[in-house]
Amino acid sequence: MYEKILKRVIDFLISFVALIVLLPVLLILTLTGIVAMRGNPFFIQKRPGRIDKNTGEEKIFSLIKFRTMKNLGDENGDLVEDQKRLNRYGKFLRNTSLDELPELINIFKGDMSFVGPRPLLVKYLPLYSEEQRHRHDVRPGLTGYAQAHGRNSITWEEKFIMDVWYTRNISFKTDLKIISDTIKTVLRQEGIDFNSSMKVKEFTGNKND
Repeated sequence: MYEKILKRVIDFLISFVALIVLLPVLLILTLTGIVAMRGNPFFIQKRPGRIDKNTGEEKIFSLIKFRTMKNLGDENGDLVEDQKRLNRYGKFLRNTSLDELPELINIFKGDMSFVGPRPLLVKYLPLYSEEQRHRHDVRPGLTGYAQAHGRNSITWEEKFIMDVWYTRNISFKTDLKIISDTIKTVLRQEGIDFNSSMKVKEFTGNKND
């Protein structure tokens, strides 16, 4: 009952109310982003969503976030390294997870849920094992079990194990626990490392499969 009906209803109602209540914050961050990023304050990228039961393929949607890195290029027109593109405002957005706020629009539209496996890159789709692909049996989330328990400090394999575990153990109690743990993780700034590399190590597939 919760997974099939109530979860979506709750997502719709809360995202609707949140968009109205947080509208002033969204406007302030949008205007600040225009100045801080010297242009478009939004980052929009195609991501895979839940597997469509009719086609058997992941639904591709446009993820919306606040931009955290400036589009700085070198003399050849190529983007410079991430550390030079990430300014103080971008670090603030990531540190507080405020860059994720526009995803409320994705939740309202039904592309995402508040809780679920984080939507990754479309180019990773051919690299998943059959087991790992089960992470797409449900809508991707604003936060998930992996984000609440390690964020960027755990391996891809650990993330996928947590993601698939969640898809098989969805409940109202589990979602509340994940949201609570996520808030604690954000407040403690766990799983964020701005001193080593700005770019999260890419997933290269399962070489042993």
